[in-house]
Amino acid sequence: MADEKNTAVEAKAETAGKKGISEEKLEIIIAILLGVTAILTAWAGWVGSLHGGNQATNYTQSNNLSAQGNSMYNEAAQLYMQDMLLWNQISDYLFDIEIANANGRTAEAALIEEKVDTLMYDNCSEEFAAAIEWAAEQEEYATPFDKEGFVDGYFAEANEVLAEADALLEEGKQDNANGDAYGLVTVIYSLVLFLLGIVGIFKKIPNRVLILVFACVCLVIATVYMITIPMPTGFNLASFFVH
Repeated sequence: MADEKNTAVEAKAETAGKKGISEEKLEIIIAILLGVTAILTAWAGWVGSLHGGNQATNYTQSNNLSAQGNSMYNEAAQLYMQDMLLWNQISDYLFDIEIANANGRTAEAALIEEKVDTLMYDNCSEEFAAAIEWAAEQEEYATPFDKEGFVDGYFAEANEVLAEADALLEEGKQDNANGDAYGLVTVIYSLVLFLLGIVGIFKKIPNRVLILVFACVCLVIATVYMITIPMPTGFNLASFFVH
């Protein structure tokens, strides 16, 4: 009987020892996961804030470029209208020259030609003058504005600025989406921290393990998802340590 009691006591002690070791390992695992999750949470929050900063910067630059591009577009439209009026005036003079030459009034035609030359010298850009020469070389009647690409040239610079503004706007939208994604990752990491924090209130180890496994699954899902999110444009970790 005494031997059986001693054996039972030793078995209980051994079982208790095993339980103690299991709990100790469990606590170590929980502590490590808490530390890792806390670091990942801080990282996700920081990178998300960088995306938010890029979003604000891109939106501001996009608005500024849009205002500049619209102003340039309006100026180009005004110049286009001025050149059209100028061409109408030059066209009338050219018609008068033809009539004067047809009637033998060469002196009058020469005087009108001088007016045309002066008018073009004072008011025509090189591009417009080249387009007028192109129109004069055509067999059929044509205006300078019929030249391929000439009208688009008025608005080329404005369109480039507006295109750059649109590109920055799209980058800002992408930064906004990426920042929201990092926000979701932070929420999941917070859930993991909560689960790891309540593991200790469960007395039975199987219950602790169940909560721990669920927390690990959430941690892995959040981390894998975070890896797929692009980093902020121009991100360089080393640059934050160089002043």
